[in-house]
Amino acid sequence: MAQRILLASGNAKKLAELRALCAELPVEILSPADLPHGLPDVVEDGDTFLANARKKALAAARIATDQLGGDVWALADDSGLCVDALDGAPGVYSARYALLGAAEGDVDGGNAPDGSNNEKLLHELQGLPAEQRGAAFHCVIVVARAAAGRDDAAAGHDGVEGSATTEELFNVDGSVRGRILEAADGEQGFGYDPLFWHEQSACSFARLSGEQKAQVSHRGEAVRQLRELLQVYFGKEND
Repeated sequence: MAQRILLASGNAKKLAELRALCAELPVEILSPADLPHGLPDVVEDGDTFLANARKKALAAARIATDQLGGDVWALADDSGLCVDALDGAPGVYSARYALLGAAEGDVDGGNAPDGSNNEKLLHELQGLPAEQRGAAFHCVIVVARAAAGRDDAAAGHDGVEGSATTEELFNVDGSVRGRILEAADGEQGFGYDPLFWHEQSACSFARLSGEQKAQVSHRGEAVRQLRELLQVYFGKEND
């Protein structure tokens, strides 16, 4: 029987990418639409990609177990763009970069449209030459599940609705270097893909097919690492 894993994201393109990357594993990737009562939002208030991914995965594992029963894992990722000239910004605020006010505390967890985020990034880098527009995409993935036989005091409780206690199973990370273009190029992908020039591919991420992008992207690297861990895990399970 395939291991059910809930992706703690409603992003359809991210779901398609993950399903393609995990196609050869004995897993069934679920989306929040598969939950009878949906998946509540989790405020991503961590100061690292790992902190945000862990919080989302643990919360989703609790909710998935409560709503679906049985052995359901949850997978959450946090990813973003870190630009050298901006001291690593937008970083963990990549999805809501255009909403940033005078202070980081002004951000309430909502996301901004991709176009708005891209426009702000271009404005911040306006006038910089190509050699000063270096950047990297980063992705951290955390997989969690309900922890049998543990109580809230032992496992920790983050205040998210749901009765099951949870534990982290795996975490992996991936990254890819590139530079920021002066204008959007291409219509594939999502987020900052139209602005991210990948030297080895000789094009922006938005000109790569989903399969091509998976071979070189930060998320692709992270999932390949996760796939290796899962292969070992399921191999041991079958011994």
